[in-house]
Amino acid sequence: MSISVFEDPKFLDELRGQMLKFATQQMSDVHLAEDAVQEAMIGALKNANSFGGRAALKTWVFAILRNKIADVLREKKRLINASSLLEEGYDDEAFSALFDQRGHWNPDEAPKGWDNPEASFGDAQFWDVFETCLNGLPPQQSRVFMMREFVELETEEICTTVGISVSNLHVLLHRARLRLRDCLEEKWYGGGPP
Repeated sequence: MSISVFEDPKFLDELRGQMLKFATQQMSDVHLAEDAVQEAMIGALKNANSFGGRAALKTWVFAILRNKIADVLREKKRLINASSLLEEGYDDEAFSALFDQRGHWNPDEAPKGWDNPEASFGDAQFWDVFETCLNGLPPQQSRVFMMREFVELETEEICTTVGISVSNLHVLLHRARLRLRDCLEEKWYGGGPP
């Protein structure tokens, strides 16, 4: 890869901003997030010759950042307010309303057909809409969703880090996925504005 990518201030500013936003969301500590982003960028600079383009660079730098965040989260045990658990408490009635007595989707609640969701993954606008949808989640749901799906932490690690039970984690993940699905159906697959 040409070192010139690292000499492009606009590209670096955008990349750093995206990384910092993600790291801050996962760590809930701006200083730790700044440190993780800085370490990831330094790691990328030290090994810049092993990649060939901007898309690969961004993916690669985020992988480095993801590993840094996972390391920090494993080391640092975080406590949460009991009140935040109450806010995210399980609502059996709302969940049950999605399904009929046999456990099938109620007609108005079933996911809409997505013609070819894999094709969306290559579309930059899709990821903008996805980020908008992710930002619309309650903070706790967004955080555990990203810890599971992006940082790829195990259940026990997430529960210990965030200070929640396994059952509460499953409820948060389920709700996050439902909200993301609904948002993507409305704003992307349904053709509405992001």
